Amino acid sequence: MSIATVNPANGETIKTYEAMDDQEIERRLQLAEATFRTYRTTAFAERARLMNRAAGILEEDRDEVARTMTLEMGKPVAQARAEASKCAKAMRWYAERAERLLADEEPDEADVHDSGGSRAFVRYRPLGPVLAVMPWNFPMWQVIRFAAPALMAGNVGLLKHASNVPQTALYLEDLFHRAGFTEGCFQTLLIGTDAVDGILRDDRVKAATLTGSEPAGRAVGSAASEMIKKTVLELGGSDPFVVMPSADVDRAAEVAVTARVQNNGQSCIAAKRFIVHADVFDAFTERFVAGMRALKVGDPMREDTQVGPLASERGRADLEELVDDARHTGARVLCGGERPGGHGWYYPPTVLAGVTREMRVHREEAFGPVATLYRADDLDEAVLIANDSPFGLSSSVWTHDEGDVDRFVRDMEAGGVFVNGMTASHAAFPFGGVKRSGYGRELSGQGIREFCNITTVWHGA
Repeated sequence: MSIATVNPANGETIKTYEAMDDQEIERRLQLAEATFRTYRTTAFAERARLMNRAAGILEEDRDEVARTMTLEMGKPVAQARAEASKCAKAMRWYAERAERLLADEEPDEADVHDSGGSRAFVRYRPLGPVLAVMPWNFPMWQVIRFAAPALMAGNVGLLKHASNVPQTALYLEDLFHRAGFTEGCFQTLLIGTDAVDGILRDDRVKAATLTGSEPAGRAVGSAASEMIKKTVLELGGSDPFVVMPSADVDRAAEVAVTARVQNNGQSCIAAKRFIVHADVFDAFTERFVAGMRALKVGDPMREDTQVGPLASERGRADLEELVDDARHTGARVLCGGERPGGHGWYYPPTVLAGVTREMRVHREEAFGPVATLYRADDLDEAVLIANDSPFGLSSSVWTHDEGDVDRFVRDMEAGGVFVNGMTASHAAFPFGGVKRSGYGRELSGQGIREFCNITTVWHGA
């Protein structure tokens, strides 16, 4: 795959880049290793000053950066601006809290004495250069939610971004450099996928994080395990959105539309499977389908556009295959389901009902504005359908029955359970999944500690 900005709204190639050669990769690895030796000793106050400065620059650049993201991957420009603002907010969150989150931890005094010591504590120390392999769908947020905690912990970052968002990738390197971070603290590697394995296996790279597809996660996880290196993997998701009889159906249906089509439906944590209790199934379906039909699809640079094009022609073809397979094996298409004419990689908001376990769309992630509807006769069946997926990233449950809430929190196989609201990521809360959605956590205190050497310090009596 070439490294290029291709406008998904019309298929026009805007700018292409040459991949870095082995000599340039080696230079950057040397720089990362050398920079880490000194950056790791900087005070938290200095790291926070630099991170806050980067956040301020990003806020100043927000409109320009938003247009770049939209140009490269097609999200509505209003959502791109919100993404840039969210990144700046998370950077400030870690700048303010990193020192406290990584403060030395002292065990109970009785346990110290029982161990025969006079003092003991746990210290969180940085690991070194961390390789980040990141996707195109949230081209800035996915990177910042790694970079902000990693840099605040004293690590340095090497970014291998998706090949269709090179301008955003280069902006991120420039952002940290303009903020005053030493040149090797954060570097963008313009490389193809074929170069990742060699970099990951290099002894100077101490760990890796990947957000992306299940095959990509398997490749990175396998190589890292051979080298005995720490990884955090955030992979696909097919999140359930469960609506029970006590729910506010009007509100649930309204939020369900946004939860499915945010980022043009190209989000791992977007709700994809809508599991509705039989008592409210018809009412929810009527409102949900009407909401999906009413969405404005069009030029993502327009402020009133709600759904733009998919990021790639291949992505649209993959989505079409899932819908066609479902249609040909008995699913009912309640709206959408047909590729529009004209330029660009657009696909209409689509709702499928009558989905069965044999259909591909039941087992695979639909990465685009396609929703599947399921009817559940009771709470047990709702839980069963929700967990009948190889993925377990997050979930959304709509109910005002505390018994329902307790059951879903207890039994939902997911990294998150959001009650009466759509799944969202926030710097304060750990983010990640189970099953084939990956392992490890980003964000919060758990996220900043993922790439730390958790060191026990013990003093004899």
